[in-house]
Amino acid sequence: MIPQLVTYRQRRRDGRWLRLYVPVLPVLLVLSPLLLLIVLAGLVACLVFRVSPVDALRGTGQLLCALPGTRFEIEHGRTSVLVSVR
Repeated sequence: MIPQLVTYRQRRRDGRWLRLYVPVLPVLLVLSPLLLLIVLAGLVACLVFRVSPVDALRGTGQLLCALPGTRFEIEHGRTSVLVSVR
């Protein structure tokens, strides 16, 4: 299952939380021209390093399927950032 929503939380200096909900599909649609260039660059990299493009695509798909439920948090001093993928 491809992630549907990414939640971004950042603690501000005054202690309040800034929370952003980012829907994945609309962002992908807006960035699709850039995504096409990235795919072409990945295909060229596969040919240069002699990696099967099918295997690289399969690995990318497995990575995307493993993302839902992932959380990571970064704290530095009074600033804290939490990103969770649903």
